Amino acid sequence: MEAWAPRFLGIMRIVVGLLFLQHGLAKLFGWPHVAMFDNLHAFQLVWFAGIIEFVGGILLTIGLWTRCAAFVMSGEMAVAYFMSHAPRGFFPIINNGEGAILYCFIFFYYFLAGSGRYSIDNARA
Repeated sequence: MEAWAPRFLGIMRIVVGLLFLQHGLAKLFGWPHVAMFDNLHAFQLVWFAGIIEFVGGILLTIGLWTRCAAFVMSGEMAVAYFMSHAPRGFFPIINNGEGAILYCFIFFYYFLAGSGRYSIDNARA
Protein backbone atom coordinates (compact mmCIF):
# COMPACT_ATOMS: atom_id res chain seq x y z
CA MET A 1 0.00 0.00 0.00
CA GLU A 2 2.84 2.43 0.73
CA ALA A 3 3.91 2.37 -2.91
CA TRP A 4 0.46 3.68 -3.90
CA ALA A 5 0.49 6.70 -1.57
CA PRO A 6 2.49 9.02 -3.90
CA ARG A 7 0.43 7.84 -6.88
CA PHE A 8 -2.85 8.51 -5.13
CA LEU A 9 -1.56 11.87 -3.90
CA GLY A 10 -1.00 12.78 -7.55
CA ILE A 11 -4.38 11.45 -8.69
CA MET A 12 -6.16 13.25 -5.87
CA ARG A 13 -4.28 16.46 -6.75
CA ILE A 14 -5.58 16.27 -10.31
CA VAL A 15 -9.18 15.62 -9.21
CA VAL A 16 -9.15 18.38 -6.58
CA GLY A 17 -7.51 20.79 -9.03
CA LEU A 18 -10.20 20.14 -11.65
CA LEU A 19 -12.98 20.51 -9.08
CA PHE A 20 -11.55 23.83 -7.92
CA LEU A 21 -10.92 25.00 -11.48
CA GLN A 22 -14.64 24.85 -12.24
CA HIS A 23 -15.27 27.49 -9.56
CA GLY A 24 -12.93 29.88 -11.35
CA LEU A 25 -14.42 29.04 -14.75
CA ALA A 26 -17.94 29.72 -13.47
CA LYS A 27 -16.95 33.06 -11.97
CA LEU A 28 -14.78 34.37 -14.80
CA PHE A 29 -16.28 32.82 -17.94
CA GLY A 30 -19.82 31.84 -16.92
CA TRP A 31 -19.19 28.17 -17.65
CA PRO A 32 -20.60 26.11 -16.13
CA HIS A 33 -23.38 28.62 -15.56
CA VAL A 34 -24.02 29.58 -11.95
CA ALA A 35 -26.73 32.24 -11.67
CA MET A 36 -25.12 33.72 -8.55
CA PHE A 37 -22.18 34.92 -10.69
CA ASP A 38 -24.24 36.53 -13.50
CA ASN A 39 -23.52 40.12 -12.43
CA LEU A 40 -19.88 39.66 -11.50
CA HIS A 41 -17.63 42.55 -12.51
CA ALA A 42 -13.86 42.83 -12.72
CA PHE A 43 -12.02 43.83 -9.57
CA GLN A 44 -14.76 42.76 -7.18
CA LEU A 45 -13.61 40.51 -4.34
CA VAL A 46 -15.36 37.49 -5.88
CA TRP A 47 -13.64 38.23 -9.21
CA PHE A 48 -10.24 38.06 -7.47
CA ALA A 49 -11.33 34.76 -5.91
CA GLY A 50 -12.17 33.55 -9.42
CA ILE A 51 -8.65 34.46 -10.61
CA ILE A 52 -7.12 32.48 -7.75
CA GLU A 53 -9.44 29.53 -8.41
CA PHE A 54 -8.82 29.54 -12.17
CA VAL A 55 -5.03 29.93 -12.09
CA GLY A 56 -4.59 27.87 -8.93
CA GLY A 57 -6.85 25.11 -10.25
CA ILE A 58 -4.76 24.85 -13.42
CA LEU A 59 -1.47 24.89 -11.50
CA LEU A 60 -2.68 22.25 -9.06
CA THR A 61 -4.08 20.04 -11.83
CA ILE A 62 -0.82 19.99 -13.80
CA GLY A 63 1.31 19.99 -10.67
CA LEU A 64 3.30 23.14 -11.38
CA TRP A 65 4.40 25.27 -8.41
CA THR A 66 2.07 23.10 -6.36
CA ARG A 67 3.19 24.20 -2.91
CA CYS A 68 2.91 27.90 -3.70
CA ALA A 69 -0.46 27.55 -5.45
CA ALA A 70 -1.81 25.33 -2.66
CA PHE A 71 -0.73 27.82 0.01
CA VAL A 72 -2.51 30.70 -1.72
CA MET A 73 -5.66 28.62 -2.33
CA SER A 74 -5.68 27.40 1.27
CA GLY A 75 -5.60 31.01 2.43
CA GLU A 76 -8.36 31.96 0.02
CA MET A 77 -10.59 29.23 1.42
CA ALA A 78 -9.87 30.29 5.00
CA VAL A 79 -10.81 33.87 4.13
CA ALA A 80 -13.91 32.66 2.26
CA TYR A 81 -15.02 30.64 5.27
CA PHE A 82 -14.62 33.45 7.78
CA MET A 83 -16.04 36.17 5.51
CA SER A 84 -18.92 34.29 3.93
CA HIS A 85 -19.83 31.24 5.97
CA ALA A 86 -18.95 31.82 9.62
CA PRO A 87 -21.21 34.91 9.99
CA ARG A 88 -24.20 32.68 9.08
CA GLY A 89 -23.73 30.40 12.09
CA PHE A 90 -21.19 28.54 14.17
CA PHE A 91 -21.60 25.04 12.73
CA PRO A 92 -20.33 24.38 9.20
CA ILE A 93 -23.28 22.11 8.46
CA ILE A 94 -25.58 25.06 9.13
CA ASN A 95 -23.53 27.80 7.43
CA ASN A 96 -22.69 25.65 4.34
CA GLY A 97 -18.98 26.06 5.02
CA GLU A 98 -17.95 22.40 4.87
CA GLY A 99 -16.59 22.70 1.33
CA ALA A 100 -14.49 25.74 2.17
CA ILE A 101 -13.04 24.01 5.23
CA LEU A 102 -12.26 20.83 3.30
CA TYR A 103 -10.60 22.73 0.45
CA CYS A 104 -8.61 24.78 2.97
CA PHE A 105 -7.19 21.71 4.67
CA ILE A 106 -6.65 19.71 1.46
CA PHE A 107 -4.71 22.61 -0.05
CA PHE A 108 -2.70 23.05 3.12
CA TYR A 109 -1.84 19.36 2.97
CA TYR A 110 -0.54 19.81 -0.59
CA PHE A 111 1.47 22.80 0.61
CA LEU A 112 3.15 20.50 3.15
CA ALA A 113 3.32 17.25 1.15
CA GLY A 114 4.04 18.50 -2.35
CA SER A 115 2.50 17.38 -5.59
CA GLY A 116 2.99 13.62 -5.58
CA ARG A 117 3.29 11.73 -8.85
CA TYR A 118 2.18 12.79 -12.30
CA SER A 119 3.24 16.41 -11.88
CA ILE A 120 5.52 18.88 -13.60
CA ASP A 121 7.09 19.63 -10.21
CA ASN A 122 8.02 15.96 -9.81
CA ALA A 123 9.37 15.74 -13.37
CA ARG A 124 11.60 18.80 -12.83
CA ALA A 125 13.12 17.46 -9.59
